[in-house]
Amino acid sequence: MRLLPLLVAGAALAAPAAAFAHPHIFAEARLEVVAGDDGTVSELRNVWRFDDMFSASVVMDFDKNSNAVLDPDELAEVGKTVLESLEEFSYYTTITEDGKTIKVAKPDAINVDYKDGQLLMFFSVKPGEAMPLKGKLTFGVYDPTMYAAMDFASDDDLVAVGDKFSACKRTVVRPDADEVLAQNQDTLTEAFFNDPAGTDMSKLFATRLEMTC
Repeated sequence: MRLLPLLVAGAALAAPAAAFAHPHIFAEARLEVVAGDDGTVSELRNVWRFDDMFSASVVMDFDKNSNAVLDPDELAEVGKTVLESLEEFSYYTTITEDGKTIKVAKPDAINVDYKDGQLLMFFSVKPGEAMPLKGKLTFGVYDPTMYAAMDFASDDDLVAVGDKFSACKRTVVRPDADEVLAQNQDTLTEAFFNDPAGTDMSKLFATRLEMTC
């Protein structure tokens, strides 16, 4: 079984625990949080660029005519597969409002491209409920199974878009791993090492955009 099915079909959940010790898939991410004219969060725009090895495995899995590239219909099939399979993982997109988790709605589509040996995915998600620009809002991208590492190379890859955000304070938080471990020693039990996916510990380490409005 190749890497894409492991990522999007959740088959990694059945793999040995050791598989979760470190990521097997790497992607550079960009997240744009958009404020609507009505003073609510209207959508979150995601761009993911995957590493060469994973991208090559996707070509091998979806290149049905064996021409060593992904044609438009094959790219569309990749997007359709990801759209259906990442729903249970909220499309790796996390939103909180004053500490409360806000679910995301299923996007209309996931657009896929393949350039310079790398797979790219573009899509937007919307909060599952109205989300006014009030209080402390956080936005991030991470894989709860720890199988994929979603990296923001620069703080500028976490963007707040829209005039309504002008009254909010923007902060990019990159948690210190040692501090996270020290603050969560009680949860680092044998159960975590046996079933890290069940603890959702990756959320604590994930880079996030905080908006205080």
